Amino acid sequence: MEKMTRVSGTVSGCTMFCHLDAPANAISVCRDATQVVVAGRNIFKIYGLEEDGFVERLNLRVGRKPSLNFSCADVMWHQMEENLLATAATNGAVVTWNLARPCRNKQEQLFTEHKRTVNKVCFHPTEVNMLLSGSQDGFMKCFDLRKKESVSTFSGQSESVRDVQFSIKDYFTFAASFENGNVQLWDIRRPDRYERMFTAHTGPVFCCDWHPEDRGWLATGGRDKMVKVWDMSTNRVKEIYCVQTIASVARVKWRPERRYHLATCSMMVDHNIYVWDVRRPFIPFATFEEHKDVTTGIVWRHQHDPYFLLSGSKDSTLYQHMFKDASRPVDRANPEGLCFGLFGDLAFAAKESLMSAPQSVGDVGRKTYPGGDRRYPIFFFKKPDVTEQFAQVSSALSVFESEAGSSVGMDWFINTAQSYLLSGKPFAELCEHNAQVAKRLNRPQESTTWTMLRIMFSEPANPSLSSNHNLNKSGNLPLVNSFSMKEMSAALNERNKENRQDNLHSLETNLNNNDENEETEGSEGQAEYLFGDAELDDDDLYSMEHDNQAAEEPEYLLPQEAFPLRHEIMDHPSAPEPVQEKPESPHVSGSEAESTCLTPMESFSLISVSQLLFSPHLPPKFFCPIVKEMLCYYAEQGDVQMAVSVLIVLGDRIRKEIDELTQEHWYMSYIDLLQRFELWNVSNEVIKLSTCGAIMCLNQTSTTLHINCSNCKRPMSNKGWICDRCHHCASVCAVCHHVVKGLFVWCQGCSHGGHLEHVMEWLKQSKHCPAGCGHLCEYT
Repeated sequence: MEKMTRVSGTVSGCTMFCHLDAPANAISVCRDATQVVVAGRNIFKIYGLEEDGFVERLNLRVGRKPSLNFSCADVMWHQMEENLLATAATNGAVVTWNLARPCRNKQEQLFTEHKRTVNKVCFHPTEVNMLLSGSQDGFMKCFDLRKKESVSTFSGQSESVRDVQFSIKDYFTFAASFENGNVQLWDIRRPDRYERMFTAHTGPVFCCDWHPEDRGWLATGGRDKMVKVWDMSTNRVKEIYCVQTIASVARVKWRPERRYHLATCSMMVDHNIYVWDVRRPFIPFATFEEHKDVTTGIVWRHQHDPYFLLSGSKDSTLYQHMFKDASRPVDRANPEGLCFGLFGDLAFAAKESLMSAPQSVGDVGRKTYPGGDRRYPIFFFKKPDVTEQFAQVSSALSVFESEAGSSVGMDWFINTAQSYLLSGKPFAELCEHNAQVAKRLNRPQESTTWTMLRIMFSEPANPSLSSNHNLNKSGNLPLVNSFSMKEMSAALNERNKENRQDNLHSLETNLNNNDENEETEGSEGQAEYLFGDAELDDDDLYSMEHDNQAAEEPEYLLPQEAFPLRHEIMDHPSAPEPVQEKPESPHVSGSEAESTCLTPMESFSLISVSQLLFSPHLPPKFFCPIVKEMLCYYAEQGDVQMAVSVLIVLGDRIRKEIDELTQEHWYMSYIDLLQRFELWNVSNEVIKLSTCGAIMCLNQTSTTLHINCSNCKRPMSNKGWICDRCHHCASVCAVCHHVVKGLFVWCQGCSHGGHLEHVMEWLKQSKHCPAGCGHLCEYT
């Protein structure tokens, strides 16, 4: 328990809670703020509010057999009569309870006129014997507690009633919210028809509450996650404030003594209670985060005390929240902001104290006040309560516009989106085309990426020579599917020319020493010295260039005695033969003798291959982890265009490697950019080519076209081309006078049209309408 704090002369306490026997559905507090009633499906108790905690005073669930009358959906404590309560039962009963009865059973009256669950009960604020109820059956009933039946029934001609509230300032008026999003105002003297009706929310309106001070203000909350404040004092209902929350709004209550503050709780997902200042709807003024499950009921402890809030929850707890203990989200909010515009413009917002410098010498060191620059003594102003004010932060906004033709422009994005090919051609052609597009737009990294994708995932090239010939003549394994040594020789040899010459000179010296030293000839130590220490680079083992091949070859051949098992290895079908190529060889022309890349097996027979260590062609799956990492890199850099384009072109080759949520995020980001640049056709193509269910349905919603009959002007059904009423064909071509069953074009001025081809041919001859109405038709 926290330190005791006295709030007013009659109400005191602290933040405290107690555990309930069951989840609570609703709570209500008595007039003097000393007791609270908690009602639910399996609980109906009254607790006393003491300074150090809650004390159970009375259990109203009595009797041998449990009754559905005790299963409460709502509860209300009369604010004029301290012993009178009313509950709304899930079986459609409205029950009143008199705490002054001497027996254990406090039930006084039972009304069973509703056919379905009663969602809300409400006592009149000044009339003791008047009770109003709203039910799931769509009816509202007004009860006189001195009679055994309802005195009037109100039918909203709509779906179920979710909330009813008597107006505090207008004696005869009450408001009702409905499942279909409407709010109705009724006069209790006229049960036949509502006084006013308006659509307040998209979807059900779960709650409403009249402002305790402003006569015409009504707050409503709905499933659309919005809280709206309506001004009902004018002839036409006007929305004056709107607060966007993060979940469906289940309860809304105006804060006493604070004109612009109201408290809300959610129906699902969100467990917190928020207090909003409707003038600043984007961040809560205060938050109570104690509950661990959905909050089902909130009520301010006293109608003139703004510092204590009571709440019940499905986590079976009852809380009293002290306002000073609430967390302030604005204290954790970031006062700086940075945003890029579509065309490279940069906007930056920060505190004025950080952005502005002192204007004069006299301003240096002068303290700035939250309310602005005050030139008058501070004692003329009333010092405000810090806990009752939003943090006053003044921000300065700076906009840096990009120059025309600068590198931060987005022309490359538009041109790339319009030029890329994502389908309709073979994979290799798509990659090649997109690589050329990126290269033309001066994007070398993207161009290289497309080229590498073509190499890695294209079908391997079919060499004209056999595999044995490749081993004998080139002596190396293909490194990548589509790479050939002939294509790579020039670049590799130019880069490593000096290193190879140095290595060859060292190798020549070592071989000469072997000829002079007969004791070490053929020993294992010398072979290990040459190749075990990897004197040659990998590139040198696969490609060597000799300027004087014919003169140097004999010097690099070891004596045959160094390889005693030579003849057995040569019999192996995959072993290379020590063939020495010369310029006059039929396989190598004289002009190619000096430029052909030779391998160690061609220059000296030191390595023999008995079998291939790797497959000559790497499968596409081998590259999937690398491509996945590359796509994530592009996405993290903000280039979702490249990530989505590669994802579509590769298709099933890479789609299974990336989780669907990540793909959906990339798709949505790219589609949003395309639509912001008004690239509607490209956006639709991306949606059509995607495989994510959430993306594919984007262009399948709101696609219904409602048409009227051209003859009787009444709406047509979607079953055919014949009007059900006048039996005339609706879409008749004005040129050929036949029914248009395919693509139809019409003039928005005179509504005449027809087949696209026929209208185009007609417009080549005349600009007047082909139907003869005399209108100068224009087609967009």
